[in-house]
Amino acid sequence: MQLYGTHIDSRLMLGTAQYPSPTVLAEAFRRSGAGIATVSVRREAGGERAGAAFWDLVRRLDVTLLPNTAGCHSVREAVTTAQMARELFDTSWIKLEVIGHADTLQPDPFGLVEAARILTEDGFKVFPYTTEDVVLADRLIDVGCEVLMPWGAPIGTGLGLTNIYGLRTLRAQFPKVPLVVDAGLGLPSQAAMAMEMGFDAVLLNTAVAKAGDPAAMAQAFARAVEAGRLAHQADPMAPRDMAAPSTPVIGRALLS
Repeated sequence: MQLYGTHIDSRLMLGTAQYPSPTVLAEAFRRSGAGIATVSVRREAGGERAGAAFWDLVRRLDVTLLPNTAGCHSVREAVTTAQMARELFDTSWIKLEVIGHADTLQPDPFGLVEAARILTEDGFKVFPYTTEDVVLADRLIDVGCEVLMPWGAPIGTGLGLTNIYGLRTLRAQFPKVPLVVDAGLGLPSQAAMAMEMGFDAVLLNTAVAKAGDPAAMAQAFARAVEAGRLAHQADPMAPRDMAAPSTPVIGRALLS
């Protein structure tokens, strides 16, 4: 998988929040083989001891970092947070979140496009957290985004892929743009479904961090992503309305 010209081995991305301990976080990443870790700049202030300790932990994971602007509700707030992230983590990659609705955490489409434009012009490689809206996706690509991260469901709900039609349409409209299903996944089977539909990767956090055994769940998601990708590449059969026998009729015994 190529994202902004960088090769990423794993198609599973994991968040770093809400784990019960640093040890559990590290083990979850080890067993998942995740290639990218997202980290909230708001939670980890560079000058604080807790933030420094967290940065040391993440660095030892030996994965590509994708800082995010989680919790930002305005263009100015998101842009400022992104600039802080670039200084703190020494990367131009940024997962851009501009939240427009407090209950659903749905992105603000207008603020998202404007923030993406500003950051792209400033040299950032923007990974926008968006909906499955094809018009919004087109606007984000127009302002320079080379990757799109549509939600499966609202953040932290575990509802899975709530708009299959919308996601399939998005995939069909942008066949050459890397698409990452981000947010709302609760089960490995949902990740496998996203990959079977042709999405390039999945990003999740709560489903792993809040599981009874986060490391085991991380490994389960990793296997589901691999299975879904392999199934997509194998060109699955099309669904049928009528039954069709799998055993040949010709040559069967005739009983009088």
